[in-house]
Amino acid sequence: MDSGGMKLYTNGEMLKWVGNFADRMKVSPEKIKMLNICGKKKNVLPTIETHKRVMIFADETHADLFYELWEGGFGDYDMWIGRGDSSGDAVDTCKVKEYMDKKVEEPMVIFIINENTREASRYGIRNEFFSKGSVNYVGHEIRAVIMNMLSCDVGDTICIVSGESIAIEAGIEASEGTIIAVEPDERDMRSLQDNVSKFGVNNIEIISNITGMSMKNLPRPRLAFIVASKRLEDEINVLLQVNPNCQFIIYTLELDMVVNIKNLFAKYNIEETQVLQISVSKSDKNSVMVSQPSPWMISGVAR
Repeated sequence: MDSGGMKLYTNGEMLKWVGNFADRMKVSPEKIKMLNICGKKKNVLPTIETHKRVMIFADETHADLFYELWEGGFGDYDMWIGRGDSSGDAVDTCKVKEYMDKKVEEPMVIFIINENTREASRYGIRNEFFSKGSVNYVGHEIRAVIMNMLSCDVGDTICIVSGESIAIEAGIEASEGTIIAVEPDERDMRSLQDNVSKFGVNNIEIISNITGMSMKNLPRPRLAFIVASKRLEDEINVLLQVNPNCQFIIYTLELDMVVNIKNLFAKYNIEETQVLQISVSKSDKNSVMVSQPSPWMISGVAR
């Protein structure tokens, strides 16, 4: 099927290819994760990391897909490639690394096996896996709690301010949605961009600040996670103009800010306020318990 001059797979064609590979692999079709990236921004690398069998429908809009798969660490994975729109067409078998220099120049069905993965949500990516840039990342145990509070839906839109590692994990969880990552600091923005590339998270929109203009052409966020700063009231004000029923989670390490945030919530009719403090202690090499910084999270919903 053609749409605007671009070849797309029909539902029937995709189902035929699923049946083709289900028979080849001798598995039930429900064991195959389908991912149609034709003309779309999709998170390919995180999908492969969390699924044993992934079938990707790709076209020339993702010309460098094979190189991205190799760069993402999947070079030794087994890969099957089918061309055309018929499940009866020939299928090639190879390793990902054998195709790293090839371009996607036509519609292709790419089947990748990652048998050693665990098909589960992974909250709290360890900090050493993130780009070593200018960002001082929150401890991964604390990030796991934050991700639980965000409760990302697969199609969610969430605004995250100065929370680079949170934006990456939220982008992975909300794979069909949009994460609006706000980073006013230029160095931290570069670190965020490095991580977006490293993790292959393509559903993150990066902006430098929250204004009516910067939010104008972006989807409306359901929730905002904000690291508190002197810009906090302006950020809340703009977000409420975008979504009058926005949910908020404000992160701070300063006890004095907790009272200020609660006063701001009262001013803007943000109700159901809850205050949570997270404390984490870990043993060092001498088995001495060392406390990490203990942040407060203040949450509420605008009414």
